[in-house]
Amino acid sequence: MLTPAAPVLTAARRGSTIEVGFTVPGANVDGSRPANIVRIDIYAVTGAAGTMTDLEMVKWGTRVASVPVKSPRNPNDTVEPGESTDVLDPLEGKGLDQGAASMVAEQIGASILEPGVAGGQKPRRPVQVERDRPLLGPTDAAAVRTYIGVGINKRGQPGKFSQRLMIPLALAPAPPSQPTIAYDETTITVRWDPPSNVQSADASPELLPSKPFGSSLADIAYHVYDSTTGVRLTPAPVKALQYKDGRIEWGAMRCYVVRAVEIVGKSPLESDGGEPRCETLVDTFPPAAPKGLNAVATDGAINLIWEASTEPDLAGYFVLRSRQPNTGFERITSTPEQDASFRDNVTPGIRFVYVVVAVDKAGNISMRSKEVEETAH
Repeated sequence: MLTPAAPVLTAARRGSTIEVGFTVPGANVDGSRPANIVRIDIYAVTGAAGTMTDLEMVKWGTRVASVPVKSPRNPNDTVEPGESTDVLDPLEGKGLDQGAASMVAEQIGASILEPGVAGGQKPRRPVQVERDRPLLGPTDAAAVRTYIGVGINKRGQPGKFSQRLMIPLALAPAPPSQPTIAYDETTITVRWDPPSNVQSADASPELLPSKPFGSSLADIAYHVYDSTTGVRLTPAPVKALQYKDGRIEWGAMRCYVVRAVEIVGKSPLESDGGEPRCETLVDTFPPAAPKGLNAVATDGAINLIWEASTEPDLAGYFVLRSRQPNTGFERITSTPEQDASFRDNVTPGIRFVYVVVAVDKAGNISMRSKEVEETAH
């Protein structure tokens, strides 16, 4: 009987929540497709579980989640690696698609902190714990929660087990302050203050194991998230108390939340999210003043030419004119000129002064260019 390949597991600790991500296998152990699978089961035990076999983890561990998966009507109707599945019947069921990614969450509390606890009962099979001191007392080695995943076929048989993931159960750091947001034409700068206490505020010491004493802000880095989408913006934790985001889009709202990160063992331990901050991006930044304005007199007209502006949101240019002696500048173009040139038909023999300004699509107007004077023939 065909059995599914191993699901791919990931896990992350955020505050008092452990998020276990998994990808549904789309093939069987022998490489044939689609996978003979009806569900993904996720199991966990408290402790390193180094002496337990995979089947013992299933027997004595806690089943954290059981997620249904779409399956083939006939498990033996498969194609070999590299062949198209178009010739097969569609998968059936209301579960996840094969190859899809999903996530389940487990809250850290007293019920999972005792080593080996499974469904609220102590297992008869001992679990290896990574320390000698009492669970709730200070220690130099943090307790862990070990996770494993497996696909189950139509006969209820397990497939290949995933790799095991160990997540620390130590107190998470406290979140940093609510961020502030500043921006210019190209960059949004998000800034925050460090946590006032590296001990977490997400749970009391009675609920979570203590972290080694002596942790300091030097141990803390940060992840920045888009709090609207939940997408993490920092590929790796940053030590600086700021993050620069180049996603400038006028009129869009940008929302951020910052989490403190501490490495416990080899695993990143994130704080709960601090208070988010949102800002609607408004273009209040005028273009640069046009450069290189020149005037050339011809019969009955004065031709103006200048260097083209390079702003991506440029809407065009306004031309302003004054008669000598200076009577004050008036705009002589009602709508923005698209080209970096203008022909002004004027009465010959009268001297005029010109300046040009640039305008962007938000209506922001630049400073004036230099003045030029000329008289038509």
